[in-house]
Amino acid sequence: MTSSSARPGTSPDAGPRHQRADARQNVAALLQAAKAVFAEAGVDAPVRAIAERAGVGVGTLYRHFPLRSDLISAVFRHEIDDCIAAADELQSAYPPGEALDRWIARYTQFVATKQGLAAALHSGDPAYEPLRDYFDTHLAPTLERLLAAAVRSGEVHQDVDARDLLAAVANLCHGAGAERMVALLLAGLRA
Repeated sequence: MTSSSARPGTSPDAGPRHQRADARQNVAALLQAAKAVFAEAGVDAPVRAIAERAGVGVGTLYRHFPLRSDLISAVFRHEIDDCIAAADELQSAYPPGEALDRWIARYTQFVATKQGLAAALHSGDPAYEPLRDYFDTHLAPTLERLLAAAVRSGEVHQDVDARDLLAAVANLCHGAGAERMVALLLAGLRA
């Protein structure tokens, strides 16, 4: 698999073309399998391992994701979307401070299990530019909303930039004891 910025049948501004139900099931299986394989072996894992875990042939994988960058980008977009959806669920179920803490824990898990994401995003490969933009334009506003609610409730007393906090958490996720370090960072928001 090589890298490119657009997949056949898609454009940077449009979603994927309409798919049959079995094709959607294959894509979902491939995304779940790739997520698991990437967590275990990084983004350079063999595509054969992903196809096998998804229960499809390698040809099916290539039909949906002709380039490795297509698969990597799709997995990370899916994960980003899950993080965003989690924020909505957490805000409706918990007080603002707890929703913030739980969302940061979810984001920590996302970052910690994505071996090779930072390298891919900063590789200079133009295939990942839309993914970096997607990350920046979707996760930061989600965290801004959670932070604002926690500040309004009086649970967080610090004025912190969402992008800075996302970066700080991501940096803490590269070493041992990430959860403990992130908990200390969050405690600092309440000082």
